Amino acid sequence: MPFDRTTDRLTFPGFSGAPLSARLDMPAGPHLATALFAHCFTCGKDIPAARRIAARLAGMGIAVLRFDFTGLGHSGGEFANTNLTSNAADLEAAAAHLAERGMPPTLLVGHSLGGVAVLRAAHRIKSVKAVATIGAPFDPAHVTEHFDEHIAAIEQHGQAQVSLGGRPVTIGRGFLEDVRQAEPGAGLAALKAALLVMHAPRDAVVDISNATKIFTASRHPKSFVTLDDADHLVSDPKDAEYAAEVIAAWASRYLTLTPPAPPIGAPEGVTRVSEADPLGFLQDIQNGPWHHALADEPKAYGGDNRGMSPYGFLAAGLGACTSMTIRMYARRKGWPLTHVSVDVTHDKLHAQDAATGSDTRIDSFTRRITLEGDLSAEQRARLMEIADRCPVHKTLETGAEIRTELA
Repeated sequence: MPFDRTTDRLTFPGFSGAPLSARLDMPAGPHLATALFAHCFTCGKDIPAARRIAARLAGMGIAVLRFDFTGLGHSGGEFANTNLTSNAADLEAAAAHLAERGMPPTLLVGHSLGGVAVLRAAHRIKSVKAVATIGAPFDPAHVTEHFDEHIAAIEQHGQAQVSLGGRPVTIGRGFLEDVRQAEPGAGLAALKAALLVMHAPRDAVVDISNATKIFTASRHPKSFVTLDDADHLVSDPKDAEYAAEVIAAWASRYLTLTPPAPPIGAPEGVTRVSEADPLGFLQDIQNGPWHHALADEPKAYGGDNRGMSPYGFLAAGLGACTSMTIRMYARRKGWPLTHVSVDVTHDKLHAQDAATGSDTRIDSFTRRITLEGDLSAEQRARLMEIADRCPVHKTLETGAEIRTELA
């Protein structure tokens, strides 16, 4: 699902000096923080989950660097000469490169063995404030279970070609030795950043018990979120979107996201709406770094019903403004108003039915306001009058000028 962002291709030297291929997803708006994404074992920077998470974070102002580890994807070097230690070193090299660009990473996201790598490297990257893992193993030696029939050949010949995820890769003896010597949960004791552990109960590659062990061995602040029916690669777009949403919302609590002053003439800042599904109607809505929503159409109108419709947002604006206006007045008067709720419905009526004399259709909004509290009849009547002073109400009544520019 695309979001408003720009993606730059770049390279930087990895642990061995070989060039590592990377993509830097930059926010279309202000750049507020930087994240570093580590992909799963033998995967790459462009797997759907990586793209989706990078897009969502970029949408809230967080730039994301995702790169191919040494020997994978478009990166140089020999994969057979790499191991978990070298992966962590590649991460440190990536963090150093970002720091040189004036954007040191404050968030690390690691998928599967990439999660092991970020846990190992996090305490050595001083700028990091938050770490998120997805389907990460507690004991990295578990990965050898997926090619155990080749272990004898690897030990005898120094390396062997195995099939992982349906493609051939060469595993070296150094990798076996490294994972065997690796301390389960390495890096957790030294981790000073906030930790988010995400895992799917039905993960057939890395059992969810690994997430339990990571969570138990780590210190607070920490959070544990289940990915329900997701597979290990989080290949379903809806699962990847959910993971991205959770990471984005969780990270905002630990990162310093200070937006710049709003532009002149736009005191509430810019609301950016970008198409999220060109085959449907889903829209991604971002207002500053903290407020995110999805807009869609009901299934009956060709959408997937994954968010409120545009008219639903319009009704919500009217209802919220009405409730706020009533509350402000009651608070200023010191009246015993304990709760306000506003039900809003929208319809299109023939203007002739509305006594306008026109045969066209007009929009009709109906508000049903509930006022709770020990209020007198006079106070209730006055609050109902005040409801009509809601600024959104006035905008809808009088209309608004809409200026359109081509970006």
